[in-house]
Amino acid sequence: MSVSPTPQPDVDIDLGRLLTAVWEKKVLVAGLTAAAAGLAFVVTGMINPLYKSETRLLIETREPVYSSDQNSQTDGTALDERAVTSQVEILRSTDLIKQVARELDLSSRGEFDPAANPSALGDMLVMLGLKKNPLEVPAEERVLKEFYSKLEVYAVPGSRVIGIEFSSEDASLAAKVPNALVNAYLAFQSGAKLENNTDASAWLEPEIARLRERVRESEAKVAEYRSQSGLLLVNQQDTIAAKQLSDISTELSRVRGERADAEARAQSVRNALENGQAVDAVSDVLSSPVVQRLRESEGNIRAQIADLSTTLLEGHPRMKGLRAQLNDVETQIRGEIRKVLSSLESNARVAGLREQELTAQLNALKVGSGREGEEAVELRSLEREAAAQRDLLETYLGRYREAASRSEPKALPADARVISSAVPASESFYPKKGPIIVVSALATFLLASIGVMLGELFSGRALRPSSGFVRDPSADHSETIAAPSAIAPEVAAAMPEIGNDADDFSVEAVADQLVSDGTPVAICISPEGDEGSAAAVMLARTVAGEGCQTLLIDLTGSACPTELMAESRRLPGLTDLMCGDIAIADSIHPDRLSSAHIIPRGNANARRAMRAIDRLPMVIDALTEAYDLVIVECGAADAASVARIARADGGEIVLSILRSDEAEVAGLLAEFNAQGFENVLLMTPGQPESPMGHRSSAA
Repeated sequence: MSVSPTPQPDVDIDLGRLLTAVWEKKVLVAGLTAAAAGLAFVVTGMINPLYKSETRLLIETREPVYSSDQNSQTDGTALDERAVTSQVEILRSTDLIKQVARELDLSSRGEFDPAANPSALGDMLVMLGLKKNPLEVPAEERVLKEFYSKLEVYAVPGSRVIGIEFSSEDASLAAKVPNALVNAYLAFQSGAKLENNTDASAWLEPEIARLRERVRESEAKVAEYRSQSGLLLVNQQDTIAAKQLSDISTELSRVRGERADAEARAQSVRNALENGQAVDAVSDVLSSPVVQRLRESEGNIRAQIADLSTTLLEGHPRMKGLRAQLNDVETQIRGEIRKVLSSLESNARVAGLREQELTAQLNALKVGSGREGEEAVELRSLEREAAAQRDLLETYLGRYREAASRSEPKALPADARVISSAVPASESFYPKKGPIIVVSALATFLLASIGVMLGELFSGRALRPSSGFVRDPSADHSETIAAPSAIAPEVAAAMPEIGNDADDFSVEAVADQLVSDGTPVAICISPEGDEGSAAAVMLARTVAGEGCQTLLIDLTGSACPTELMAESRRLPGLTDLMCGDIAIADSIHPDRLSSAHIIPRGNANARRAMRAIDRLPMVIDALTEAYDLVIVECGAADAASVARIARADGGEIVLSILRSDEAEVAGLLAEFNAQGFENVLLMTPGQPESPMGHRSSAA
């Protein structure tokens, strides 16, 4: 095992020194900043100012006021985002831009054709073949290229508004170009509508003529077929046969009702006569005038008989005469009732004969209506064809009249309208002298300051040792800064022996003692958690800096050493090794900041790995064959847990203490003493004094 006399400490950047260096060279930084500001002022003054103007269009469906579709038009909801984007591309079309360029004679302006007046440098580059001669490109294409570089057409998000911006060195021209482009676009839209309207009129005219002839032929076929088949109409809907069938059916229903009524009335009278019942309740009998007179006579006779019966006996001639008259009247009444019955029966027979006649006629018409129904099917087919041709003709005529009314360009407005016209700008939008000068000066100041700071860093003047690894530059590497205070006598009496050889508990002192003693295994315990675990990482790196082969095993629950040393927390490590998923060689990884190695915490299930924790001492023994020092960081473990992986007769116990008081430390040392660990090394990283003071031994 080799030991280097001087370890390599970590370093920090001294920010105060960097700021001081910038201040020391403030004249240089200020001069460069002022020079950049002056140069920006001169350059912006040499640039020709550019002016920008904007015209805005609202894309919407527009119809003539007299159009039949005017009332059905909405506020343009049919125009979706893609339709608006299409109009943007139309505004950028080459044909429209060429038309505007010719109208405004842009080719005569040097701004739009800079190649017409080339510079001496440009001519030299062309002669040397380093640049293509711009005059070989047609003048119109050169103008279009400059036009496109100054034009911006965009759709306003969330609306159907299109903005047309144009920039130029001439404020008046910057306003004329977008207005002229919009006028050309509106004329193009109206012209496209007029062209479509003209094409529609030219197509509709011969179609209407052909449809008129078809309608005439269809209607003639309907009339001819109706005449041949006898399907003549007596009104708007019914034919003669259908009308007759309807009338006979109605009459037959009426006659059947009359016959049934007469038979019922006759049967009622007949039943009354046969049963000897009074027939006065029969309506037909009561309605007979003869019966009514006979009933009156019968009543008078009965009244006389009743009147005379009080004075005369039944055998009196007067009484006999009245009885004879009464019998005669009753005989006449019965005769009249039979006549009524005979009349009713006669009416029923007549109704039956009428019913038979009407039924025969109805049956004959039904036979004829079957044939007529077959002919009506063909007739309706011809009528439907004629109606379809007539409706199509009416539709074409309406479209033709509408198209004819739009024969003038002004009758077809474009599907867009100007909501904001461009006006000449009063101020240029480029260059913005103030912001350019400020940004140039600020950027130069920052770059100059960064340059000065980099010089200080590269020279090493802005680097200082890390605070966790500070050593006394005048002392030997085995000496430390710390001078521990005296331990309280009452506490020292109850403490086990502290294994530090000198009154120094720093990381460097512990590392030196482990190296000098040739300790193969160091079990580190950090009661205060991750801060103490970080001290174990410092210990491993310090020992590795001494030239020793050092390995740290992360046995903590938080994986703090893994996070500080390994490239990734997901590397396979101790838990994978304990579960048998990997070999020992696959669990070892290099430290990213030193020559030490680490076995990370791992990715396997921790509970499953703890079942094989008894194998860890064998793994540690195997690792000591390859490494000078194996450090096992256990985190905030107790003495009983440490005893499972460490033997009291081999290795060292390192207790990493940062802020614990003397009573707590004494208790921890007593616990380890109870488990057979008599010598314990204390380590207090970054502290001027150990919480335990001088080395002591148990009573």
